Amino acid sequence: MRPAFERRGRPLLMGITLIAAVGFVLSYDALRQMAVAAHISGPLTYLFPLVIDGFIALGVTALLILRTAPLRSRLYVWTLVTLATGTSIWANALHAIRLNEQARLHLNNATVGALSAIAPLALAGAVHLYLVINRHLAANKAMAAEPPTAKAPSGGPPPPAAKSAATAIPAKQRLAQPTATPEPKPPAAPASPATTATAPPPATATPPRKATPKPGGRKASASDAYLLELARQMRYETGTVRRTDLERTARAQGYTVDRARAQKAADTVLKEAATTKNLAATA
Repeated sequence: MRPAFERRGRPLLMGITLIAAVGFVLSYDALRQMAVAAHISGPLTYLFPLVIDGFIALGVTALLILRTAPLRSRLYVWTLVTLATGTSIWANALHAIRLNEQARLHLNNATVGALSAIAPLALAGAVHLYLVINRHLAANKAMAAEPPTAKAPSGGPPPPAAKSAATAIPAKQRLAQPTATPEPKPPAAPASPATTATAPPPATATPPRKATPKPGGRKASASDAYLLELARQMRYETGTVRRTDLERTARAQGYTVDRARAQKAADTVLKEAATTKNLAATA
């Protein structure tokens, strides 16, 4: 079963086709008589209307094809269609007026000259119209043939590298796991005196100690040294330090945490990391 809009659209399409056909026949008759008055040879007078009204149909089709073309090309085609439509309207109106004034259609010299110039102008316009359409279609074909290239947004950061499986584990769970003996690493190159004097000590992989409950069951408060040690450990394992993660991990170890002190420890470790990175870049 066809959709309702298709069933309603078929009579509309038939009506449009019928009106277009009737309009073409009436315009054809008037333009053929104008061709006779312009002293065009008898059999060729039947071709004269096709030059004008056919060019209008050709121009409308070109507008549909060039709907995505540059504005200059579309304006050019619109100009040709407008001129052809205006010529057809002018010839039809002049035909009716002259027949109304005289029993026999008679045209002056200027009108006859203008009508005689329509055919070569239509030929030149049709050829150039073909060139414009062909150029536009060739450009579209070349654009479609280009392989798509994935471009990163300008000024954007590079795609992040995949995190390792150890980094994907939350800091709280890693701190609760037993410490594995690290594999021996090759000795690093000796650092310069400036780097040795200002760079912070390397972060250790040993998890911070758990809190010892105070008498009476009260929790111990996390000291600044403990928070710095924990923050360096998190920076070593995850690459960053957030106050909320720092507080959560310290509380899991049995400490009470002051928010301001936790933020201060996180900021201190991040500044140490930035200083180390700058020194390594300038070394």
